[in-house]
Formats: sequence, structure tokens, C-alpha cells
Amino acid sequence: MTNPSSGPLLEIENLSVTFDTSNGPFKALDGASYRVDTGEVLAIVGESGSGKSVAMLAVMGLLPPTATVTADVMRFEGHDLMALTPKARREIIGKDISMIFQEPVASLNPCFTVGFQIEEVLATHLGLSRRARRARAIELLEAVGIPEPKSRLKSFPHQMSGGQCQRVMIAIAIACEPKLLIADEPTTALDVTIQKQILNLLLRLQQERGMGLILITHDMGVVAETADRVIVQYNGRKMEEADVLSLFESPQNAYTRALLSALPENATGSRLPTIADYKDPTAGEAAR
Repeated sequence: MTNPSSGPLLEIENLSVTFDTSNGPFKALDGASYRVDTGEVLAIVGESGSGKSVAMLAVMGLLPPTATVTADVMRFEGHDLMALTPKARREIIGKDISMIFQEPVASLNPCFTVGFQIEEVLATHLGLSRRARRARAIELLEAVGIPEPKSRLKSFPHQMSGGQCQRVMIAIAIACEPKLLIADEPTTALDVTIQKQILNLLLRLQQERGMGLILITHDMGVVAETADRVIVQYNGRKMEEADVLSLFESPQNAYTRALLSALPENATGSRLPTIADYKDPTAGEAAR
């Protein structure tokens, strides 16, 4: 795939997503914009229901038929994703843009070995021979820290721990050397020690391969340790965007201040602040 533009790796303007429901249309995302450059770590933060995952699933083209997606701009390496045919878009998704989904045990197919699931990606996008696929699968499992990778190819997801399944998901996501990796809550349901290992692994792979990385999370501690730039979302809207240092030192939006004040280490009273203690940021305070 050629690169017709020297601009951002991913550029999205005024993205909206509406779902048809039995109670009428529901707008899950309302005019959000994103940009990520090659080699940059962008964190998208906010509480559950803020539209973080919906936005990236829209980029991947993985939303259900009940979703209506509109955007003024949705470009990857200068290519208009909205204008591509389904076949042309599938050549990009999973290869140049890849995603690590929440709940790795649920995301992996329980009916197939992890080796088969890694090799399936390699066959689809790279057309490798069976022997080359197997060698590459072993190499990937070794790269993500799975012990005895050759024998693990024959394991089913239920025979592996949550942390190991997350590593398999990462192996699948990086199999084709993507230029952009989207990690959706990659440490959900993992204990603290494994969370740290997974984050370190993602950052190491991102730095070694020069990937753009979008990290979806609600954990401000993770943001502080990993991100270059942060977008804060609430109720389907972007509240604030800033470099990570500016965001923590001088948050401009009421919702951002609420998130930071709710961290236990920032508590100043007998109870943690809640969003109800602040003005609704969608009611009048504009996003930066």
C-alpha cells in the first residue's frame, strides 16, 4: 500500500455514530475528532459509555448494521476509509490497522487452537505458505513472551490464563506488522502484575516497530505512564485534548478535573469527588 500523504497516520474529523433501537435513534458518538501520528501514543480516556470503543470500532468497520456512521474525514495514510470498497478496506484492516479487543478469552475463538488463529491472519493478509505461517506464529508467540511457543500453538484458549490469552491477542494484532495498533482496555480483568507486563510489552513493541498506538482506557494512571497525548471523552463527545503533561498539570475541562480529582491519591476530603459535584461539561463548557 503506497502512502499518498505525508500527513497524520490517522485523521478523523466530526465522527458521529447513531444506533437504531426499539426506542428510537441513540447517538453514541457526537462529532468527535482524532489524529495520531506515526510512532505516537494517543490515549482516549473516559468512563464506560463515553464512546471510546465505538469510535475505534467505526474505524475498523466492525459496528453492527444498526449503526449509522458519518464523518467529514476518515483518512488513514491519506486514504479515505469511507470511500473505499469493502474489499479494499479489508486489505487495510487487520494488516495496516489492527486492534486488540477487550476480554481476550471472549475474543478468541474457543473452537480453534491459538496457532490456527494466528496463522489465519497470516494466510489472509500475507499469503504465506503453511511452513512459513507456522514459523512466523512461533516467532510471534516468543515475541510476546509465551513460554514454549512451539508447543503452545496446539493450545486452545481455555487452556491458557487470561494474561496468556491477552498475549496471544497481541500476537495476532502485530502479526502483519501494522502501522497503527488500537488497544481497547488491554489490561481489563488482569491482576496488577500482569497489567504492568502487558503495558510494558505493548510499549516495547510500539517503540521497536515505530507503530502509532491508540490506547483506550479509563485508568488515568496508565495514561500518565504511557501516553504522549490524551483525548478525554464524556457522553459521546470530546471534552479536552492535550499533551499528557499539560493535561495532568493544568486540566481545562470540568470533566477532566473530575476524573483527576477522583483518583484516590488526589483525594482531599473524607470522600472521593463524583461527576455530580461538577457542572455537566456537555451543558455549556466547550471542548478545547
